[in-house]
Amino acid sequence: MMNELAFYALAGAPENPRNLLDEVIQAEELGIGNCFLSERFNIKEAATLSGAVGAVSEKLGIATAATNHNTRHPVVTGSYASTMHFLTGGRFALGLGRGIDVLFRAMGLSRITTKQLEEFVGIMRRLHRGETISGYEGSVGKWPMLRLDPGFDEYIPLILTAFGPNSLALGGRVFDAVVLHTFFTDETTARCVNDVKVAAEKAGRNPADVRVWSCLAVVGNHLSPELQLKKTVGRMATYLQAYGDLMVRTNNWEFKELDNFRKSEIVRHFQGAIDQMASFDELQQIEELIPEDWLSHSAMGSPRNCVEVINKQFDLGCDGVILHGASPDELGPVIREYKKHRPRNRFEHLPNNPGLPPSMIKVSG
Repeated sequence: MMNELAFYALAGAPENPRNLLDEVIQAEELGIGNCFLSERFNIKEAATLSGAVGAVSEKLGIATAATNHNTRHPVVTGSYASTMHFLTGGRFALGLGRGIDVLFRAMGLSRITTKQLEEFVGIMRRLHRGETISGYEGSVGKWPMLRLDPGFDEYIPLILTAFGPNSLALGGRVFDAVVLHTFFTDETTARCVNDVKVAAEKAGRNPADVRVWSCLAVVGNHLSPELQLKKTVGRMATYLQAYGDLMVRTNNWEFKELDNFRKSEIVRHFQGAIDQMASFDELQQIEELIPEDWLSHSAMGSPRNCVEVINKQFDLGCDGVILHGASPDELGPVIREYKKHRPRNRFEHLPNNPGLPPSMIKVSG
């Protein structure tokens, strides 16, 4: 298994979550080492999908990237993680994120803060060590008692999906791995990796034990033109809809381009997520609104070209690459090309858990 590679299950807007089962089987056959699960509140609830992956896989590392700590009671989340941990023989990592503020407001949930995430990590660590937490009161909540099983003494990795400097520093300080965002420039990727590793070192941790995952859009030219446009223009447009300011600020792009995108008639009047709802004709119109350079920070073209971009992520300092926006079946030609050029000894230290610190690989079995 190539533990330096991963894919996102059920990429885009699947019609049926059962597609996941075939994807997992195909991924293991190809040798993709890890499966990441995003969460959408329709047919992509993370706990259910995680259990399905664990049930039909034998070697695949599994992680949520991400779920949110404020949508479940901490005992429920902790139990979910420990159940997956034992179900998979230690292949599961719990991935958390800040979520989308607009959606949280609509759901009546409060905005997630850096302080809350750090507190929640402490709660999970204690519960998985078998501790009973009495009279807890903090920014993350107030509970009379929190406990899973006093017999526990488990290490279940925790992953953070990170964007801004505060999140990156938090990831390096207390999490086991960090997942970056799609369409990061090379400069942004290298800077983010450095921010995570420096924060880890300042916290007295081994920077090599805090793994940084690039999230790289892989859109080979073996896909249909319609599908290529959906996976590039559609996906970027949806990000700009949801948190365009953060995308532009992080990549040091021009805000005037974002303003032009937002003020366009088609975007102003579009109902729903563009990557889910837009027709091919609409995507072609939206393509004219997004600078070509913004879309270029992905793996496109021939399988060989895609592999070159994948390998560059490692050169920029990333420990792993999530091949984003494509199913294992769609990734087949790229994976087969990657295997031809993969340095065999470079990744032997990585465990088959996307969040487990490499120094713990012997301890974990």
